Amino acid sequence: MTATATHRRAALRTRGGGRPRTRHSLRARLVVAVMLLLATVCTVVGLATVIALRHYMLNQLDDDLVSAGGRFVAIQNGAGPAGPGHPTDPTDRTDRTDRGGRGTGADSDFGADFLGAAQAPRTVGATVVAGQVTDAVVTDRGGSSQQVPADALATLAAVPTDGHPVSEALGGLGTYRLLASVDRSGTVLVTGLPQADVDHLTQLLVVAESIVVVLALTGAGVAGAVAVRRELRPLERVAETAGRVSALQLDNGEVELLERVPAEHTDPGTEVGQVGAALNRMLDNVAAALDARHASEVQLRQFVADASHELRTPLAAIRGYAELTARDRSLPPSAAHSLSRITSQAERMSTLVEDLLLLARLDAGRPLERAPVDLTRLVLDAVSDAGAAGPDHRWRLDLPPEPVVVPGDSLRLTQVLTNLLANARTHTPAGTEVTVGLQAPPDPADPADRAVHVTVTDTGPGIPPELAAHVFERFARGDGSRSRDRGGTGLGLAIVRAVVAAHGGTVTVAGRPGRTTFTVRLPAPALPLPDGPTIPLPALAGS
Repeated sequence: MTATATHRRAALRTRGGGRPRTRHSLRARLVVAVMLLLATVCTVVGLATVIALRHYMLNQLDDDLVSAGGRFVAIQNGAGPAGPGHPTDPTDRTDRTDRGGRGTGADSDFGADFLGAAQAPRTVGATVVAGQVTDAVVTDRGGSSQQVPADALATLAAVPTDGHPVSEALGGLGTYRLLASVDRSGTVLVTGLPQADVDHLTQLLVVAESIVVVLALTGAGVAGAVAVRRELRPLERVAETAGRVSALQLDNGEVELLERVPAEHTDPGTEVGQVGAALNRMLDNVAAALDARHASEVQLRQFVADASHELRTPLAAIRGYAELTARDRSLPPSAAHSLSRITSQAERMSTLVEDLLLLARLDAGRPLERAPVDLTRLVLDAVSDAGAAGPDHRWRLDLPPEPVVVPGDSLRLTQVLTNLLANARTHTPAGTEVTVGLQAPPDPADPADRAVHVTVTDTGPGIPPELAAHVFERFARGDGSRSRDRGGTGLGLAIVRAVVAAHGGTVTVAGRPGRTTFTVRLPAPALPLPDGPTIPLPALAGS
């Protein structure tokens, strides 16, 4: 994958915001939406029911209040029983108020007259003259009347005489529905009935509806969660299929993309079925593209292998004829120089051909030899050869006291070490210190930590950040910050990665200016040392 494609994918991941937003699952959002809708509907219906019932009950109470007020007015106008001392007797309008301007209580004539109007218990009756309450009583269940508390008189005096009932609080008596009328003498007669039954029934209805709504929402939430889970199960199958596909290794090699959404979840008549069918079509296209890519890779790999194999013979012939011609001492100096350059470039091209052939064979999955390899001896030999090829560098060893053995192909592992050391030699200036380290598994009996680490560390200028992610790609080239005296094929580190991968290991690079470390990790089961003498390590350690 190119750097441009990598940056494009990173930009697509970050598009739409710097911080990822936490979102709830579709199932939770659907259940919450249904619950909110149901709660809204229940609230609206409950409020409408309470308002309608309260309005109906207030209308009934107002009808009773109008009847009670009519009877009160009839008594005051003389339509009822009258006699000496009765307030409706026109011949006897004596002052019936005490020093406070009110009747004398339950035994007053006003209380008897109000009871004579056949009023229900807890009915309030009051007369208002010139804005002042002259008499005010409330009936009780015993057939008598009591004085209205003093803190309610101002409220009774302020009742409007427009013929419309109003609700007011009368102190300790509670809330009353009040109606003011005017008799023939101009006296304001206020009649009131208690509103407690209406308020109490309204409160009971609100409580009952709240309990019903809570129970309904709870039941609807549970049932909705179960129903949504059941309906979204096909979508989960689609997501599981996509998850299994995303876990496949699709970047190289032959890929059998057999994952598909089950047929029962691809019904185009449903939204989930449309998603499943679209995913299957996409997987079919991806599978076809992967097959075409693999066929192209196989064809290209075969072409490279065949071409490399066929080029080996003419290159060997070129080198042979050049060397044979160079033996002629009668050649002019210019011709001898040309022949030396021909020989040098033929050797360079032979190296490139051999590298390409090796990579083609590794890509084709050709098995390597599997035998115990004394990795310590290979490191010593590789450092010795590198010291001879690069005497202007300082070469150091960091080896354990005991030889380290790994299973693998000795020739290919030697090539790994040679390429890493050649990379350190050609890409760092003279005087650079290169340290080759070897670390055995701390506990060979522990399967989780059974690995050998080979490190090549140099004190050169380092790898540019933009190149660090691509150093193991084929034909990767560095810039001027890692100068070299002569060119290379650009396949050395690619061969390192391919050979290490063929051994079941990994290779990584990390560093900064002044320190670059390549780390090779190889699996190392407990194996006996190969037969033969070993080099005493204490004598070479630190050389």
